[in-house]
Amino acid sequence: MAKGYWIAHVTVTDPDNYPKYLEAARPAFEKYGATFVVRGGQYAEVEGPARERNVVVEFDSFETAKACYHSPEYAAAAKLRHAYADSDFVIVEGTD
Repeated sequence: MAKGYWIAHVTVTDPDNYPKYLEAARPAFEKYGATFVVRGGQYAEVEGPARERNVVVEFDSFETAKACYHSPEYAAAAKLRHAYADSDFVIVEGTD
């Protein structure tokens, strides 16, 4: 079964409060077995616009990745992310 991934490109607009989002999201990440593959770090802008923070989160499956995003545990955290950052966010299926 192919894994599932969250890919997010984020511009933090309120760095003092952004850690509240990370803390609020932790229960969902733990429940759904999220593994952070990329979390910030260096990047090279080579085509198109970029955001300052790039994140890739791995899940056991595409369905698990979607379930985590749509879970009650993550819903509250997502509201904080929307308040403290601008982001582009997709959920994708990996290859077998």
